[in-house]
Amino acid sequence: MEIDGQCFCGHITYEAEVEPDRVAICHCTDCQMHSASAYGVVVGIDISRFRLLTGTMKTHVKVAESGNRRALTFCPECGTRIYGGPADGGPGFVSLRVGTIRQRAELTPKVQVWTRSRLPWVMDLSGIPARDKQS
Repeated sequence: MEIDGQCFCGHITYEAEVEPDRVAICHCTDCQMHSASAYGVVVGIDISRFRLLTGTMKTHVKVAESGNRRALTFCPECGTRIYGGPADGGPGFVSLRVGTIRQRAELTPKVQVWTRSRLPWVMDLSGIPARDKQS
């Protein structure tokens, strides 16, 4: 599936080819912290299928629990995360942040990972009052 996306401020724009069956919810503590939320939603792609159109991303290297070094890319202007991948900068698999994809409504998660870190309230939001927009 051909997609396009951008950061919050529009400084970073990109195109990519994704497989909708590779969308995942990640409950790891890194995703919780870095997204400032309960989890991250990503689609795994080969970096060769990602084309940066505008802007230059900034990179932060994080050492994972496994000891692997992960490069987390983001917009230097607004801080929007774009993808995470191997820190060596070579070819390989990256996790593209679904929230930055214009076609995100078409990308339903197929699996949840790192569920040992899942926050206990995430699985049942039905008891929390809902509003169509903020009052």
